Amino acid sequence: MAAVSAEMVDAVTAAIRGSQRRLEYFEDLCACGGRFAGSDSEKAAVAYLKNCIEADFGRPAEVFASLFDGWTRRAQSLALLGEQGRDLDCHTLVWSPATPPGGIEAEVLDLGRGLPDDIHANAEAVKGRIVLVRHEYMFASETMHRRWKYDAARACGAAGFLIASHLPGDLLVTGSSGRNRPEDIPAAAITREGAALLGRDDGALPRVRLTIETAVDDAVAESLIFDLPGETDERVVLSAHIDGHPLGESAIDNATGLAVALDVARVLRPYLAGLRRGMRLCLFNLEEWGLAGSARYVDGLSQRARDAIALNINLDSVGGDGTLAALTSDFPEVEAFLRTVPGGGPEDLRFYRPLMRNSDHYNFARHGIPAFRLVAGFDDPASNLRYVLTPADRRGLVTAQELERAAILSARIALEACAAPELSLRS
Repeated sequence: MAAVSAEMVDAVTAAIRGSQRRLEYFEDLCACGGRFAGSDSEKAAVAYLKNCIEADFGRPAEVFASLFDGWTRRAQSLALLGEQGRDLDCHTLVWSPATPPGGIEAEVLDLGRGLPDDIHANAEAVKGRIVLVRHEYMFASETMHRRWKYDAARACGAAGFLIASHLPGDLLVTGSSGRNRPEDIPAAAITREGAALLGRDDGALPRVRLTIETAVDDAVAESLIFDLPGETDERVVLSAHIDGHPLGESAIDNATGLAVALDVARVLRPYLAGLRRGMRLCLFNLEEWGLAGSARYVDGLSQRARDAIALNINLDSVGGDGTLAALTSDFPEVEAFLRTVPGGGPEDLRFYRPLMRNSDHYNFARHGIPAFRLVAGFDDPASNLRYVLTPADRRGLVTAQELERAAILSARIALEACAAPELSLRS
Protein backbone atom coordinates (compact mmCIF):
# COMPACT_ATOMS: atom_id res chain seq x y z
CA MET A 1 0.00 0.00 0.00
CA ALA A 2 1.68 3.21 -1.20
CA ALA A 3 2.05 6.25 1.02
CA VAL A 4 2.13 9.74 -0.41
CA SER A 5 5.73 10.65 -1.01
CA ALA A 6 7.07 14.09 -1.84
CA GLU A 7 7.90 12.73 -5.29
CA MET A 8 4.27 11.63 -5.83
CA VAL A 9 2.95 15.03 -4.75
CA ASP A 10 5.43 16.76 -7.05
CA ALA A 11 4.49 14.50 -9.98
CA VAL A 12 0.76 15.10 -9.49
CA THR A 13 1.31 18.84 -9.12
CA ALA A 14 3.39 18.94 -12.29
CA ALA A 15 0.75 16.97 -14.18
CA ILE A 16 -1.95 19.41 -13.07
CA ARG A 17 0.17 22.41 -14.07
CA GLY A 18 0.89 20.88 -17.45
CA SER A 19 -2.70 19.92 -18.17
CA GLN A 20 -4.54 21.57 -21.04
CA ARG A 21 -7.50 19.25 -20.66
CA ARG A 22 -8.91 21.23 -17.72
CA LEU A 23 -9.36 24.34 -19.85
CA GLU A 24 -10.87 22.27 -22.65
CA TYR A 25 -13.45 20.85 -20.23
CA PHE A 26 -14.25 24.33 -18.96
CA GLU A 27 -14.59 25.99 -22.37
CA ASP A 28 -16.66 23.14 -23.82
CA LEU A 29 -19.04 23.07 -20.85
CA CYS A 30 -19.55 26.83 -21.02
CA ALA A 31 -20.25 26.48 -24.74
CA CYS A 32 -23.18 24.20 -23.89
CA GLY A 33 -24.95 27.18 -22.28
CA GLY A 34 -26.49 27.55 -18.84
CA ARG A 35 -27.42 23.84 -18.42
CA PHE A 36 -30.82 24.38 -16.82
CA ALA A 37 -32.11 20.94 -15.85
CA GLY A 38 -34.32 19.47 -18.55
CA SER A 39 -33.12 21.87 -21.24
CA ASP A 40 -31.27 20.99 -24.43
CA SER A 41 -28.26 22.76 -22.93
CA GLU A 42 -28.18 20.44 -19.91
CA LYS A 43 -28.67 17.35 -22.05
CA ALA A 44 -25.81 18.44 -24.31
CA ALA A 45 -23.56 18.87 -21.27
CA VAL A 46 -24.42 15.41 -19.95
CA ALA A 47 -23.71 13.87 -23.35
CA TYR A 48 -20.39 15.74 -23.47
CA LEU A 49 -19.42 14.54 -19.99
CA LYS A 50 -20.26 10.94 -20.87
CA ASN A 51 -17.98 11.17 -23.90
CA CYS A 52 -15.18 12.75 -21.86
CA ILE A 53 -15.29 10.04 -19.21
CA GLU A 54 -15.30 7.23 -21.73
CA ALA A 55 -12.47 8.82 -23.75
CA ASP A 56 -10.29 9.80 -20.78
CA PHE A 57 -10.92 6.80 -18.50
CA GLY A 58 -11.48 4.00 -20.97
CA ARG A 59 -14.98 2.95 -19.94
CA PRO A 60 -18.40 4.59 -19.59
CA ALA A 61 -19.77 6.20 -16.46
CA GLU A 62 -22.67 4.71 -14.54
CA VAL A 63 -25.82 6.73 -15.15
CA PHE A 64 -27.88 7.57 -12.06
CA ALA A 65 -31.23 8.76 -13.40
CA SER A 66 -33.65 10.87 -11.34
CA LEU A 67 -37.27 11.46 -12.28
CA PHE A 68 -38.37 15.00 -11.57
CA ASP A 69 -41.15 17.43 -12.38
CA GLY A 70 -39.66 19.25 -15.33
CA TRP A 71 -40.71 22.83 -14.62
CA THR A 72 -40.10 25.37 -17.40
CA ARG A 73 -40.72 29.09 -17.95
CA ARG A 74 -43.00 30.03 -20.82
CA ALA A 75 -43.64 33.73 -20.33
CA GLN A 76 -43.43 36.43 -17.70
CA SER A 77 -44.20 40.12 -17.43
CA LEU A 78 -44.32 42.79 -14.75
CA ALA A 79 -46.11 46.08 -15.29
CA LEU A 80 -46.07 49.09 -12.97
CA LEU A 81 -49.60 50.49 -13.04
CA GLY A 82 -50.85 54.04 -12.61
CA GLU A 83 -49.67 57.36 -13.96
CA GLN A 84 -46.02 56.29 -13.92
CA GLY A 85 -46.88 52.98 -15.55
CA ARG A 86 -44.27 51.06 -17.50
CA ASP A 87 -43.10 47.52 -18.12
CA LEU A 88 -40.28 46.23 -15.92
CA ASP A 89 -37.84 43.43 -16.73
CA CYS A 90 -38.44 40.27 -14.74
CA HIS A 91 -37.41 36.63 -14.67
CA THR A 92 -39.54 33.89 -13.12
CA LEU A 93 -37.90 32.03 -10.23
CA VAL A 94 -37.68 28.25 -10.44
CA TRP A 95 -40.80 26.49 -9.22
CA SER A 96 -42.94 29.59 -9.20
CA PRO A 97 -46.53 28.63 -9.92
CA ALA A 98 -48.26 30.30 -12.83
CA THR A 99 -50.58 33.21 -12.23
CA PRO A 100 -54.14 33.24 -13.58
CA PRO A 101 -54.10 34.06 -17.31
CA GLY A 102 -54.61 37.79 -16.73
CA GLY A 103 -51.96 37.92 -14.02
CA ILE A 104 -52.32 39.18 -10.46
CA GLU A 105 -52.65 42.82 -9.50
CA ALA A 106 -51.47 43.90 -6.06
CA GLU A 107 -49.60 46.55 -4.13
CA VAL A 108 -45.86 46.07 -3.65
CA LEU A 109 -44.49 46.18 -0.11
CA ASP A 110 -40.74 46.85 -0.12
CA LEU A 111 -39.12 45.22 2.94
CA GLY A 112 -35.52 46.00 2.00
CA ARG A 113 -33.18 43.12 2.69
CA GLY A 114 -36.20 41.03 3.66
CA LEU A 115 -35.00 39.13 6.68
CA PRO A 116 -37.62 36.56 7.72
CA ASP A 117 -38.03 38.18 11.15
CA ASP A 118 -38.79 41.51 9.48
CA ILE A 119 -41.31 39.88 7.16
CA HIS A 120 -43.06 38.18 10.07
CA ALA A 121 -43.01 41.44 12.04
CA ASN A 122 -44.95 43.03 9.16
CA ALA A 123 -47.31 40.09 8.68
CA GLU A 124 -50.49 42.18 8.59
CA ALA A 125 -49.06 44.52 5.97
CA VAL A 126 -47.71 41.58 3.94
CA LYS A 127 -51.06 39.82 3.59
CA GLY A 128 -52.46 40.15 0.08
CA ARG A 129 -49.51 42.18 -1.21
CA ILE A 130 -46.46 41.36 -3.32
CA VAL A 131 -43.35 41.43 -1.12
CA LEU A 132 -40.15 42.95 -2.53
CA VAL A 133 -36.78 41.94 -1.02
CA ARG A 134 -33.13 42.06 -2.07
CA HIS A 135 -30.84 39.33 -3.39
CA GLU A 136 -27.56 38.95 -1.48
CA TYR A 137 -24.00 37.89 -2.18
CA MET A 138 -24.39 34.14 -1.85
CA PHE A 139 -20.93 33.10 -0.72
CA ALA A 140 -20.76 34.57 2.76
CA SER A 141 -21.20 33.51 6.35
CA GLU A 142 -24.06 35.97 6.95
CA THR A 143 -26.01 35.37 3.73
CA MET A 144 -29.76 35.01 4.05
CA HIS A 145 -30.87 32.73 1.21
CA ARG A 146 -33.83 33.81 -0.92
CA ARG A 147 -35.76 30.65 0.03
CA TRP A 148 -35.97 31.76 3.66
CA LYS A 149 -37.33 35.11 2.54
CA TYR A 150 -39.75 33.51 0.12
CA ASP A 151 -41.01 31.02 2.71
CA ALA A 152 -41.59 33.83 5.22
CA ALA A 153 -43.55 35.89 2.67
CA ARG A 154 -45.63 32.86 1.70
CA ALA A 155 -46.32 31.97 5.34
CA CYS A 156 -47.54 35.53 6.01
CA GLY A 157 -50.06 35.41 3.19
CA ALA A 158 -48.26 37.38 0.49
CA ALA A 159 -49.87 37.36 -2.94
CA GLY A 160 -46.49 37.20 -4.66
CA PHE A 161 -42.76 37.61 -4.21
CA LEU A 162 -40.18 39.78 -5.99
CA ILE A 163 -36.42 39.72 -5.39
CA ALA A 164 -34.26 42.53 -6.73
CA SER A 165 -30.69 42.14 -7.92
CA HIS A 166 -28.01 43.42 -5.56
CA LEU A 167 -25.97 44.59 -8.57
CA PRO A 168 -26.41 47.63 -10.82
CA GLY A 169 -26.45 47.45 -14.59
CA ASP A 170 -29.95 46.08 -15.28
CA LEU A 171 -28.83 42.58 -14.25
CA LEU A 172 -31.58 40.10 -13.48
CA VAL A 173 -30.93 37.28 -11.04
CA THR A 174 -32.28 33.76 -11.06
CA GLY A 175 -32.67 30.87 -8.64
CA SER A 176 -35.33 28.79 -6.99
CA SER A 177 -38.34 29.75 -4.92
CA GLY A 178 -41.12 27.24 -4.28
CA ARG A 179 -41.10 23.49 -4.14
CA ASN A 180 -44.09 22.59 -6.33
CA ARG A 181 -46.49 22.89 -3.39
CA PRO A 182 -50.13 23.96 -3.56
CA GLU A 183 -49.38 26.85 -1.20
CA ASP A 184 -46.53 28.31 -3.30
CA ILE A 185 -46.93 31.88 -4.57
CA PRO A 186 -45.84 33.48 -7.88
CA ALA A 187 -42.23 34.65 -7.67
CA ALA A 188 -39.93 36.59 -9.97
CA ALA A 189 -36.64 38.46 -9.96
CA ILE A 190 -36.28 42.08 -11.07
CA THR A 191 -33.34 44.40 -11.63
CA ARG A 192 -31.95 46.79 -9.05
CA GLU A 193 -33.06 49.66 -11.26
CA GLY A 194 -36.55 48.19 -11.52
CA ALA A 195 -36.81 47.98 -7.74
CA ALA A 196 -35.96 51.68 -7.49
CA LEU A 197 -39.11 52.45 -9.49
CA LEU A 198 -41.25 50.58 -6.96
CA GLY A 199 -40.82 53.05 -4.12
CA ARG A 200 -43.77 54.71 -2.45
CA ASP A 201 -45.54 57.34 -4.53
CA ASP A 202 -46.76 60.20 -2.28
CA GLY A 203 -47.02 57.74 0.57
CA ALA A 204 -49.00 55.18 -1.42
CA LEU A 205 -47.72 51.73 -2.26
CA PRO A 206 -47.10 51.12 -5.98
CA ARG A 207 -49.40 48.72 -7.72
CA VAL A 208 -48.24 46.17 -10.30
CA ARG A 209 -49.53 43.40 -12.51
CA LEU A 210 -47.42 40.22 -12.43
CA THR A 211 -48.08 37.58 -15.09
CA ILE A 212 -46.31 34.23 -15.13
CA GLU A 213 -46.87 31.28 -17.44
CA THR A 214 -45.12 27.96 -16.73
CA ALA A 215 -45.32 24.30 -17.68
CA VAL A 216 -44.63 21.13 -15.70
CA ASP A 217 -43.93 17.78 -17.37
CA ASP A 218 -42.35 14.53 -16.22
CA ALA A 219 -38.62 14.60 -16.94
CA VAL A 220 -35.41 12.70 -16.21
CA ALA A 221 -32.06 14.15 -15.17
CA GLU A 222 -28.91 12.04 -15.33
CA SER A 223 -26.10 12.16 -12.81
CA LEU A 224 -22.85 10.40 -13.72
CA ILE A 225 -20.94 8.12 -11.33
CA PHE A 226 -17.49 6.74 -12.06
CA ASP A 227 -15.57 4.46 -9.69
CA LEU A 228 -11.76 4.26 -9.57
CA PRO A 229 -10.92 1.44 -7.12
CA GLY A 230 -8.13 1.42 -4.58
CA GLU A 231 -6.91 -1.49 -2.46
CA THR A 232 -10.00 -1.57 -0.22
CA ASP A 233 -13.70 -0.85 -0.64
CA GLU A 234 -13.28 2.53 1.03
CA ARG A 235 -13.81 5.56 -1.17
CA VAL A 236 -13.15 9.29 -1.33
CA VAL A 237 -15.98 10.92 -3.28
CA LEU A 238 -15.04 13.81 -5.53
CA SER A 239 -18.21 15.62 -6.58
CA ALA A 240 -19.38 18.56 -8.66
CA HIS A 241 -22.77 19.51 -10.07
CA ILE A 242 -23.74 19.63 -13.73
CA ASP A 243 -26.88 21.73 -13.87
CA GLY A 244 -27.11 25.51 -13.85
CA HIS A 245 -29.43 28.31 -14.96
CA PRO A 246 -30.38 29.85 -18.31
CA LEU A 247 -28.98 33.31 -17.55
CA GLY A 248 -25.37 33.29 -18.78
CA GLU A 249 -23.20 30.18 -19.12
CA SER A 250 -23.20 29.01 -15.48
CA ALA A 251 -19.43 29.29 -15.85
CA ILE A 252 -18.39 29.89 -12.26
CA ASP A 253 -21.35 27.88 -10.96
CA ASN A 254 -20.41 25.23 -11.84
CA ALA A 255 -18.38 24.64 -15.00
CA THR A 256 -15.37 25.45 -12.80
CA GLY A 257 -16.10 22.57 -10.40
CA LEU A 258 -16.81 20.11 -13.20
CA ALA A 259 -13.60 20.95 -15.08
CA VAL A 260 -11.45 20.68 -11.97
CA ALA A 261 -13.08 17.43 -10.80
CA LEU A 262 -12.60 15.74 -14.18
CA ASP A 263 -8.99 16.86 -14.41
CA VAL A 264 -8.12 15.80 -10.86
CA ALA A 265 -9.66 12.35 -11.36
CA ARG A 266 -7.83 11.96 -14.68
CA VAL A 267 -4.45 12.91 -13.19
CA LEU A 268 -4.86 10.75 -10.05
CA ARG A 269 -6.12 7.70 -11.91
CA PRO A 270 -2.67 6.01 -12.38
CA TYR A 271 -1.96 6.19 -8.63
CA LEU A 272 -5.26 5.06 -7.11
CA ALA A 273 -4.92 1.28 -7.53
CA GLY A 274 -1.94 1.33 -5.16
CA LEU A 275 -3.60 3.50 -2.49
CA ARG A 276 -5.75 2.38 0.41
CA ARG A 277 -8.89 4.14 -0.82
CA GLY A 278 -10.25 4.49 -4.29
CA MET A 279 -12.01 7.54 -5.68
CA ARG A 280 -15.58 7.87 -6.81
CA LEU A 281 -16.30 10.71 -9.22
CA CYS A 282 -19.89 11.91 -8.80
CA LEU A 283 -21.18 14.50 -11.25
CA PHE A 284 -24.59 15.30 -9.84
CA ASN A 285 -27.59 16.77 -11.58
CA LEU A 286 -30.52 18.71 -10.06
CA GLU A 287 -28.28 20.53 -7.58
CA GLU A 288 -30.07 23.78 -8.39
CA TRP A 289 -33.35 22.02 -7.61
CA GLY A 290 -32.87 21.75 -3.85
CA LEU A 291 -29.87 19.37 -4.15
CA ALA A 292 -32.27 16.69 -5.37
CA GLY A 293 -29.84 14.57 -7.42
CA SER A 294 -27.28 14.05 -4.66
CA ALA A 295 -30.03 13.62 -2.06
CA ARG A 296 -31.54 10.71 -3.95
CA TYR A 297 -28.14 9.18 -4.58
CA VAL A 298 -26.90 9.29 -0.98
CA ASP A 299 -30.31 8.38 0.45
CA GLY A 300 -30.35 5.31 -1.79
CA LEU A 301 -27.01 3.95 -0.60
CA SER A 302 -26.93 1.18 1.97
CA GLN A 303 -25.54 2.06 5.38
CA ARG A 304 -22.53 -0.09 4.59
CA ALA A 305 -21.89 1.87 1.40
CA ARG A 306 -22.20 5.17 3.28
CA ASP A 307 -19.80 3.91 5.95
CA ALA A 308 -17.26 3.13 3.23
CA ILE A 309 -17.11 6.79 2.17
CA ALA A 310 -14.26 8.34 4.12
CA LEU A 311 -14.68 11.87 2.75
CA ASN A 312 -16.67 13.90 0.24
CA ILE A 313 -14.72 16.65 -1.53
CA ASN A 314 -17.36 18.81 -3.23
CA LEU A 315 -16.16 21.31 -5.83
CA ASP A 316 -18.70 24.06 -6.44
CA SER A 317 -17.74 27.48 -7.82
CA VAL A 318 -13.98 27.13 -7.43
CA GLY A 319 -13.05 29.89 -9.89
CA GLY A 320 -13.83 33.57 -10.18
CA ASP A 321 -11.49 34.60 -7.38
CA GLY A 322 -7.96 33.77 -6.23
CA THR A 323 -8.98 32.71 -2.71
CA LEU A 324 -10.42 29.35 -1.71
CA ALA A 325 -12.39 28.31 1.36
CA ALA A 326 -13.43 24.94 2.80
CA LEU A 327 -16.93 24.79 4.28
CA THR A 328 -16.32 21.89 6.66
CA SER A 329 -19.89 21.01 7.69
CA ASP A 330 -19.39 20.82 11.47
CA PHE A 331 -16.69 18.14 11.11
CA PRO A 332 -13.72 19.48 13.13
CA GLU A 333 -11.64 16.48 12.10
CA VAL A 334 -12.02 17.49 8.44
CA GLU A 335 -10.56 20.91 9.11
CA ALA A 336 -7.72 19.37 11.12
CA PHE A 337 -6.99 16.99 8.24
CA LEU A 338 -7.04 19.74 5.62
CA ARG A 339 -4.55 21.76 7.64
CA THR A 340 -2.03 18.90 7.25
CA VAL A 341 -2.26 18.80 3.45
CA PRO A 342 0.54 20.60 1.58
CA GLY A 343 -1.02 23.72 0.16
CA GLY A 344 -3.98 23.37 2.49
CA GLY A 345 -2.77 25.43 5.43
CA PRO A 346 -4.41 28.59 6.76
CA GLU A 347 -2.33 30.76 4.44
CA ASP A 348 -3.72 28.84 1.45
CA LEU A 349 -7.25 27.95 2.52
CA ARG A 350 -9.90 29.65 4.62
CA PHE A 351 -12.26 27.61 6.79
CA TYR A 352 -15.92 28.01 7.67
CA ARG A 353 -17.17 25.39 10.11
CA PRO A 354 -21.01 25.49 10.36
CA LEU A 355 -22.95 23.14 8.08
CA MET A 356 -24.35 25.02 5.09
CA ARG A 357 -27.11 23.66 2.89
CA ASN A 358 -25.74 25.35 -0.22
CA SER A 359 -24.33 22.48 -2.30
CA ASP A 360 -24.20 18.71 -2.64
CA HIS A 361 -21.82 18.16 0.31
CA TYR A 362 -24.84 18.79 2.55
CA ASN A 363 -26.46 15.47 1.61
CA PHE A 364 -23.33 13.56 2.61
CA ALA A 365 -22.93 15.50 5.84
CA ARG A 366 -26.52 14.99 6.96
CA HIS A 367 -25.89 11.24 6.78
CA GLY A 368 -22.82 11.61 9.00
CA ILE A 369 -20.34 11.32 6.12
CA PRO A 370 -17.42 13.77 6.48
CA ALA A 371 -17.85 16.34 3.72
CA PHE A 372 -16.73 19.80 2.74
CA ARG A 373 -17.34 22.24 -0.08
CA LEU A 374 -14.42 23.98 -1.76
CA VAL A 375 -15.51 27.42 -2.97
CA ALA A 376 -13.79 30.58 -4.20
CA GLY A 377 -14.40 34.13 -3.02
CA PHE A 378 -16.01 33.26 0.32
CA ASP A 379 -16.91 36.40 2.31
CA ASP A 380 -15.56 38.62 -0.49
CA PRO A 381 -18.51 40.35 -2.17
CA ALA A 382 -16.13 42.20 -4.50
CA SER A 383 -15.08 38.92 -6.16
CA ASN A 384 -16.42 37.81 -9.52
CA LEU A 385 -18.66 35.36 -7.70
CA ARG A 386 -21.04 38.30 -7.20
CA TYR A 387 -22.15 37.62 -10.77
CA VAL A 388 -23.32 34.05 -10.09
CA LEU A 389 -27.01 33.58 -10.97
CA THR A 390 -26.90 36.55 -13.36
CA PRO A 391 -26.41 36.81 -17.16
CA ALA A 392 -22.80 37.85 -16.46
CA ASP A 393 -21.77 34.39 -15.19
CA ARG A 394 -19.66 33.65 -18.26
CA ARG A 395 -16.27 32.12 -18.90
CA GLY A 396 -14.45 35.46 -19.05
CA LEU A 397 -14.86 35.82 -15.27
CA VAL A 398 -12.56 32.84 -14.62
CA THR A 399 -8.79 32.69 -15.13
CA ALA A 400 -6.65 29.66 -15.96
CA GLN A 401 -4.62 30.37 -12.82
CA GLU A 402 -7.72 30.11 -10.63
CA LEU A 403 -8.63 26.74 -12.11
CA GLU A 404 -5.05 25.52 -11.75
CA ARG A 405 -4.88 26.52 -8.09
CA ALA A 406 -8.18 24.80 -7.31
CA ALA A 407 -7.05 21.67 -9.16
CA ILE A 408 -3.68 21.47 -7.40
CA LEU A 409 -5.22 21.86 -3.97
CA SER A 410 -8.06 19.41 -4.73
CA ALA A 411 -5.61 16.82 -6.09
CA ARG A 412 -3.36 17.07 -3.04
CA ILE A 413 -6.31 16.72 -0.67
CA ALA A 414 -7.70 13.73 -2.59
CA LEU A 415 -4.28 12.08 -2.80
CA GLU A 416 -3.68 12.39 0.94
CA ALA A 417 -7.21 11.20 1.75
CA CYS A 418 -6.90 8.15 -0.51
CA ALA A 419 -3.48 7.17 0.85
CA ALA A 420 -3.77 7.81 4.60
CA PRO A 421 -3.44 4.54 6.59
CA GLU A 422 -6.10 5.87 8.97
CA LEU A 423 -8.62 8.53 8.12
CA SER A 424 -11.03 8.94 11.03
CA LEU A 425 -12.91 12.13 10.20
CA ARG A 426 -16.31 11.29 11.65
CA SER A 427 -17.30 13.16 14.78
